Amino acid sequence: MPSLAAFLLLAIMFACGGGSNTTTTPPPPTLRQVAAAHNITVGAAADSRYLSDSNYAAILGTEYSQLQAENQMKFGIIHPAFSTYDFTGGDALVAFAQAHTMVVRGHTLVWHNQVPSWVTSGNYAAPQLSTILQNHINTVMGHYAGQVYAWDVVNEAFNDDGTMRDTIWYDQPGIGFARMGTKYIEQVLTWAHAADSNAKLFYNDYNAEPLDAKSDAIYAMAQDFKTRGVPLDGIGFQLHIDLTFDNPATLASLTGNLQRFAALGLDLHITELDIRLQDSSASSLAAQAKLYGEIAAICVQQPSCKVFQTWGFTDKYSWIPSFFQGWGWALPFDANYQKKPAYTSIKNAL
Repeated sequence: MPSLAAFLLLAIMFACGGGSNTTTTPPPPTLRQVAAAHNITVGAAADSRYLSDSNYAAILGTEYSQLQAENQMKFGIIHPAFSTYDFTGGDALVAFAQAHTMVVRGHTLVWHNQVPSWVTSGNYAAPQLSTILQNHINTVMGHYAGQVYAWDVVNEAFNDDGTMRDTIWYDQPGIGFARMGTKYIEQVLTWAHAADSNAKLFYNDYNAEPLDAKSDAIYAMAQDFKTRGVPLDGIGFQLHIDLTFDNPATLASLTGNLQRFAALGLDLHITELDIRLQDSSASSLAAQAKLYGEIAAICVQQPSCKVFQTWGFTDKYSWIPSFFQGWGWALPFDANYQKKPAYTSIKNAL
């Protein structure tokens, strides 16, 4: 018979869990894990000011495989004076990304908004503006060479009717190519390629997701550039939308538009997706989730769609309420960092 000592030993083992067959349930996969199965990078626009918010940092660093500076790499912030550059915010985001095994997408080098007053009020002639912009591109891309893998080189250069937008860089007075169509875009892409030949170079715009006059103009530019060897690697589709986007004709148009750009050999990035709502009712959140899932599925089904990125990830810091009065609730996490139906829908589609 077993001794009393043996019985006591067994009792101690079971009391300490030594005889337990229980297993720990693994955590559910993250967005970045499910997206990786389809070779898609899932990203979010971010701001270094919020990294001190532990919930913000934890979600950004675990759910996403890419971040992009929402504002801190734009001209007005990163180049506030003629001879002054401020890389503080951008560097903090890059450091966070590197610590969390994320890649960094740069945004943006040439845009008509958020241009500092020293540029807009400097009364520079076109040759001077050309030098300023080339030096800006060289300095910023040089600083982040090897750390930022892709750049929105030019942002929002077209009007909705497909004409060129009047801007300081194009024709007010421009950098030397006023009224010459996309020639100035070609020039800055050439400068960008010289500044960092390893970075992927993108043109980025909004309201060009379906087949329309604006997307036709961008397509014509891209086709011309690819034919002539101008360094353009991809197109960014912003997708700041509302629930009216969710109809079969619009979604089919988006699918067809992506396909024609893909046929040019371009990478396609969904860069700034958010779906704004007018209320946070269960029905609105369900409709939002449906549309998020549909767009994610379109990206998955298009092999050239390499990035699925939202403009932020939490309603707590969304730009929507400040720019669209009465609208909000646009992102996959609510203001308390709880996952919304949209999160699950994206995850299921990816």
